[in-house]
Amino acid sequence: MENINMKSTQLVADSYKSYHHSVYLYIYYKIGKDEEAKDLSQDVFLRLMDYKQILRPETVKHFIFAICRNLVTDYLRRFYKAQEVTSYLFDRIPTCTNEVESQIIANNLLTCEWERANQLPEQRRKIYIMSRFENKSSADIAAQLGISSRTVENHLFISRKEIREYIQQCI
Repeated sequence: MENINMKSTQLVADSYKSYHHSVYLYIYYKIGKDEEAKDLSQDVFLRLMDYKQILRPETVKHFIFAICRNLVTDYLRRFYKAQEVTSYLFDRIPTCTNEVESQIIANNLLTCEWERANQLPEQRRKIYIMSRFENKSSADIAAQLGISSRTVENHLFISRKEIREYIQQCI
């Protein structure tokens, strides 16, 4: 029994000398990471030690590469699963934002909007303010000012375009 155990241990040691570099190159080719390939190639031979009771010189090479293929498959499965989880978390969890800073930026943009709105001609300014800040519809504004709904829409179109261009310059 002890003689068989010694033969198996020697077979694993000889296999390590013969196939370690090939195993490393195979793994490196599959995963493209040097340190992980070195670790996995060592793991192949550690797993081989678990099966030393059933090893035969004729089949050891095939056994090594079967273990190698399985370890690479498991590694890649875990790697892509981790990437999927990370991607999911990145997409779902809001990135860290500074709410105070965001509020200051929003207030600055609102100030720019008011500055430009005050520079609009009087009729256009009234229509823009009623629409934007008082949330009135075009029909309500037209009825209140006694003008056509189409005129209100034209004023809104022009004023929004001018204010948008101004705010883009402010940014």
